[in-house]
Amino acid sequence: MAKPVQGVKKARNPTPPFWGDGQGLRLAALAAAGLLGTAWQLQQPRLWSTALDAALLIVAPLLLLVGWRLRRHRGAFVLALAALAALGAANASLQARARLADALAPELERQPVELTGLVAELPQDSAEGLRFVLAVEQARRADGTAAAVPHQVSLAWSRGGPDEPALSAPGTTLRAGQRWRLWARLQAPHALLNPHGFDGELWLFERGIRATGSVRAEPAAPRLLDEAAGYPIQRARQRVRDAIEAQVDDARAAGVLAALAVGDQAAIDRADWALFRATGTAHLMAISGLHITMFAWPAALAVGAAWRRGPVLRWWPAPRAALWGGVALAAAYALLAGWGVPAQRTVWMLASAALLQALGLHWPWPLRLMAAALVVGALDPWALLQPGFWLSFAAVGLLMASEPARPAVSESTGAAADAPADSPAVGLARRGAALLRAGLRTQLIATVGLAPLTLLLFQQVSVVGLAANLLAIPLVTLVITPLALLGVLWAPLWSVAAALLSALVAVLSALAAVPGAVWSAAAAPAWVQAAGLLAGLLLVVPLPWRLRLLGLPLLLPLVLPPPQRPPPGQFEVLAADVGQGSAVLIRTHDSLLLYDSGPQYGPGRDAGQRVLTPLLQALGERRIDTLVLSHRDMDHAGGGASLLAAFPVGELLSSLEPQHPLRQGGTPHRRCEAGQQWQRDGVSFTVLHPGAAAYAQPRLPTNALSCVLQVRDAAGRRLLLTGDIGAAQEAALLERDPAALRSALLLVPHHGSRGSSSAGFVDAVSPAVAVIQAGHHNRFGHPAPEVVQRLQALGTEVVQSPDCGAWHWRDGQAACERALQPRYWRHRLR
Repeated sequence: MAKPVQGVKKARNPTPPFWGDGQGLRLAALAAAGLLGTAWQLQQPRLWSTALDAALLIVAPLLLLVGWRLRRHRGAFVLALAALAALGAANASLQARARLADALAPELERQPVELTGLVAELPQDSAEGLRFVLAVEQARRADGTAAAVPHQVSLAWSRGGPDEPALSAPGTTLRAGQRWRLWARLQAPHALLNPHGFDGELWLFERGIRATGSVRAEPAAPRLLDEAAGYPIQRARQRVRDAIEAQVDDARAAGVLAALAVGDQAAIDRADWALFRATGTAHLMAISGLHITMFAWPAALAVGAAWRRGPVLRWWPAPRAALWGGVALAAAYALLAGWGVPAQRTVWMLASAALLQALGLHWPWPLRLMAAALVVGALDPWALLQPGFWLSFAAVGLLMASEPARPAVSESTGAAADAPADSPAVGLARRGAALLRAGLRTQLIATVGLAPLTLLLFQQVSVVGLAANLLAIPLVTLVITPLALLGVLWAPLWSVAAALLSALVAVLSALAAVPGAVWSAAAAPAWVQAAGLLAGLLLVVPLPWRLRLLGLPLLLPLVLPPPQRPPPGQFEVLAADVGQGSAVLIRTHDSLLLYDSGPQYGPGRDAGQRVLTPLLQALGERRIDTLVLSHRDMDHAGGGASLLAAFPVGELLSSLEPQHPLRQGGTPHRRCEAGQQWQRDGVSFTVLHPGAAAYAQPRLPTNALSCVLQVRDAAGRRLLLTGDIGAAQEAALLERDPAALRSALLLVPHHGSRGSSSAGFVDAVSPAVAVIQAGHHNRFGHPAPEVVQRLQALGTEVVQSPDCGAWHWRDGQAACERALQPRYWRHRLR
């Protein structure tokens, strides 16, 4: 065997292989098992028994003990995996049990209670009023007895109503950390639930908010008890946000700076969020791992410099002090920024890297990533259900997985083996070029690798994202965010940051205006999602290009998913959960009719924007062939403007007057009149009301002009959509042709009000299923109990949207969204 040449230093080993050694792979698998156990528990429709929790907590240590005794046996590793999975599931179950126990007493639902507590987070201001989280210290009923309410409640304090005076009184400002005594009406958390939509109840559950409600001025006006009673971190965030708003005149720029400085993402205007999503830059406007890391690096340098100058601090080496000081300051910044999932992930990874360095250990990157994910999942199990968790860890994982192996490094010089020496100028140029290449490579990998995951989570991806991020990442990360933080020391820097932000927004707006800037695709089946994720990984990992290119055919079904539509001659119905309003999708084999557009929730917020647009995108709809607006009331036409702006609409069919704003946009309009008929893909559509004479009647209530539409498939099954007609219009329909009203499916008139659904009308329709679209605890009391009883007496199945969520019907099969995916954190009314 040849001997090594004397006097030549041996080169270090190159970068460890993809997974590191076998031990690193096994430890990463153990962390993954803990996460899988947590994920399994999150899929449960109801909490399992406490006996199972106890069994898991007893069995897991036993499995670990047996595995340790049999550590030389192959089965020991399997036992360890099972133990970690059991611990993950038990941990999530115990935390869920504690949160479900922190519930509002049923007898207090919608009853007035007096609350004393602290404002626990930054209040959010809007045109409608304030929304804030109150950490309850004491609660009393109207009779003075103690009330059982959750520890944290979310309250709305409305403007423009009888409860406003105390809020608008001189010198009264709601701020984080204050102690208040106020009266409120509370209810258990309840939110809209639609396919592929935002789960508001999960969002509240994860934050520990177990009741929502509204502030009331009776029987006593709210009273501020203490200006600074607690929550010092939130008070610091409040001071920074207030200072930014005072310094920056542009409210939209001030909102973005508040998000970058203290993590107040709710301060960003909705139009700006839409712009950032369209250009793929939304990740920069929240405190991300990149922001935390860029803060930790100079913080560590500053701590190290201060440590070297401190004569009393020489007992601990300056490099070690700089390392842990940087981690501590990064954690402090993450707390000030709201402690979101990306910030948590970064802090735990920085802490684990510092610990490993202190212990002289070298873990492979998958183990470091999985360990950080395990910590985040253990502290906040429901983070696993948030898109930010997967985007954050996937981005870091892709960058680590795609890192090419480094060349061997000489132990004596620290330089790459056989590398020629460079002059200082050439070396500087090389380093600059290397940084530029690394930045471009990082952005390319993140854009390509995360595109499948972004499509999977949001059903859209920015086509212009790569170009936008090439400008936005260095500008936001290296300039605007540091200025947002340094502005705490010198406020004029915020004005500079705002000017740069305005210039960036102008460029992003130009990019977003490019045709095809955003690609949207329907929500794909599970096998398509798995293939797309594998494609993203294949395209960026350091493999031969012939293997990487296999990702393209795997990606195609996710970008262009197979259509899922009814066959010719049939239609499917989706009654969306929009609250107190109406919106029903009728899909045929190759067309879409939308009956009503849902309500307007407030200035700039409506069902068209918040519910129907993402729902249609998730279904793969790119066009609305016919938009029917039954009448002008805002609970039926409130989302119309948003839909007309978001989709090409072939035809608007309505009873709107010619001067109505929705008829001014150039969309072809047809007035709905009884007798109109047309067919789509073998499905017939017939307008039954109003007649032409109704439009000539002066002072006719808008409800009386509601378009009544009947849909019939090739098999003769009918759906009757009735808008807000009342008993008088029902009588007119009965007089004209009662037999024509018979329908298997009925959208109950006027949300089930007492003035509609008369006995004769209900008998004539004789529906098998009656759907009532109404808001949870709506102020009108819809549906009226007698209407529900009248329908049930006929043997009709009555479906109410607060109980059901979105309602689906296809080929005779019906289902409620709440029944399709039941989860233990969701509100159950029955």
